[in-house]
Amino acid sequence: MTDPTPSDLVDGYGRVHRDLRISVTDRCNYRCTYCMPAEGMPWLPRQELLTYEELARVARVCVERFGFDGIRLTGGEPTVRAHLPVLIEKLAALGVDLSLTTNGSTLRLVAHDLAAAGLQRINVSCDSLRPERFAAITKRDDLPQVLDGIAAAHEAGLGPVKLNVVVMRGVNDDEIVDFATYGREHDVEVRFIEFMPLDAQGAWTDDQVVSQAEIVAAIDAVHPLDEVPAAERGADPAARWRYRDGRGHVGVIASVTQAFCESCDRVRLTAEGMLRHCLFATRELDLRALLREGASDDDLADAIRAEVGAKWAGHQINQVHFIRPARSMSQIGG
Repeated sequence: MTDPTPSDLVDGYGRVHRDLRISVTDRCNYRCTYCMPAEGMPWLPRQELLTYEELARVARVCVERFGFDGIRLTGGEPTVRAHLPVLIEKLAALGVDLSLTTNGSTLRLVAHDLAAAGLQRINVSCDSLRPERFAAITKRDDLPQVLDGIAAAHEAGLGPVKLNVVVMRGVNDDEIVDFATYGREHDVEVRFIEFMPLDAQGAWTDDQVVSQAEIVAAIDAVHPLDEVPAAERGADPAARWRYRDGRGHVGVIASVTQAFCESCDRVRLTAEGMLRHCLFATRELDLRALLREGASDDDLADAIRAEVGAKWAGHQINQVHFIRPARSMSQIGG
């Protein structure tokens, strides 16, 4: 019997989905204020997490049945899960673009092993280049390790290395140009991310959002920029600009002020096996139950197709009918 030919995974608005975000754990060694409470997060019991075999099976169905061509591993902090290269090796065998988002704190220890297992690219999350502020945001005094981890990622060939920065007004918005300069000097593409209502405390307000327009204007005043045409963006969540002097690019993920829902091609799998068709979804599909009840690949594909078919037009942040997800970012996966 031959394998089925891939067919597009399309929602009710005609969007074709090709990108799978897999959270491998809800645990993290940081306590970033916009992601989780300082203490007291209830971790998932180990038996509730999908095994590497289960994660790889869902990924294989997405690739073989729907033609997915990109997989990104997230957390929590993915590197805190034991034997992560084992999963990467399984996913690398699928022949897709394979990347990972990490806080970078242990990259010096694991970067070469991740690359050897088949990881291709890496994004490092870091929200301040000032040690005291970094410690205040993360509750960990690890900035030197993170910056060294970025160097280790370069050494391991995990490029292009990208740096994710969540910009929060009154917290780190005075470092926008500092980050841009760091990226230019260290061959890193910085991606600024607008602050979204996914903080564990539920304290997000619109006035904390530093808009894409403000971010670009601040950088352009010091390092002149030229916008990359939208046609080159495709389904990438980041709008991008080139430095006019040729020293790289910078991006902005403007989820709040310039939402890109109309081109979204992502679905998310949480660490315990819940499929989410949007980061802000208020419903989930329990794939773990299907997997552990003996579902066939056809059953999984049908369930995924139905769930994505119900995807909404967009999250509608700042609209009166916006519903905040019950989970925080660390529980969903970035």
